[in-house]
Amino acid sequence: MVLEMAILQVIKGEEQNFERDFAIASQFIQSIPGYASHSLRKCLEEENKYLLLVDWEKLEDHTVGFRESEAYLEWKKLLHHYYNPFPVVEHYEMVLENKK
Repeated sequence: MVLEMAILQVIKGEEQNFERDFAIASQFIQSIPGYASHSLRKCLEEENKYLLLVDWEKLEDHTVGFRESEAYLEWKKLLHHYYNPFPVVEHYEMVLENKK
């Protein structure tokens, strides 16, 4: 499993519109083979800052499967105009996990 992580700085005043369009865009990312789950979290300290977490089976499911798909074009059309600056996307693999 690979975790995609991006900190999203949304243009101030556009938070509600972004959240609405993100809910719509979720259908596109969910349609990709290798997609496992995703969550969007809103920062408590900065109202226009969000954390996107996406679990993929393998890195290529995101970097090729999603990024080279028609679904990504729809995702991009709905969401990319909200970001300033454009987010850096990083990928992580599990080293250690503890749960209660």
